Amino acid sequence: MLPTVMTMKSSLVAAITALSIAAIPAPALAFGDKEKGFVAGVATAVIIDELLKNNRKARAYDRGATAAPVYVPPRTVYVEPTYTTTSIYRTPAARAFNSYSASERKAIQRNLRAWGYYRGGIDGSFGPGTYNAIVAYARDEGATGNLGSTSGVFAVYDGLIF
Repeated sequence: MLPTVMTMKSSLVAAITALSIAAIPAPALAFGDKEKGFVAGVATAVIIDELLKNNRKARAYDRGATAAPVYVPPRTVYVEPTYTTTSIYRTPAARAFNSYSASERKAIQRNLRAWGYYRGGIDGSFGPGTYNAIVAYARDEGATGNLGSTSGVFAVYDGLIF
């Protein structure tokens, strides 16, 4: 209900109640003071009850007037996972190393061993020992940035071969 209608309704209830209280003593002249007090008490209880009900309704209406929180379900956003190169065999160093001939790969390993970077067998295959030796050599030569691209790694390997 609108607040205006509720105010009008409570005013109407109060007017009817007041009129009924005023009308009760006229036919009941035979009532004594105790009976009149009892009727007035009942009428007062009814009036107060109606006023309390109207007050509760008005409070409930006022609480409902504010916008209730609206639940908005979260959007499902799928983000494509980014994969980092976890295998040394997929690095630019491995791809460049395997593009050389077997004799050139063995020459790279031989030079890395001669300079103290490689401790494995001279077999011409790319593995963790070769990878760690290449990274250590590039770090000491200041060419760590070259290991990020295949062309940069070719420059490091060419420095080892020639």
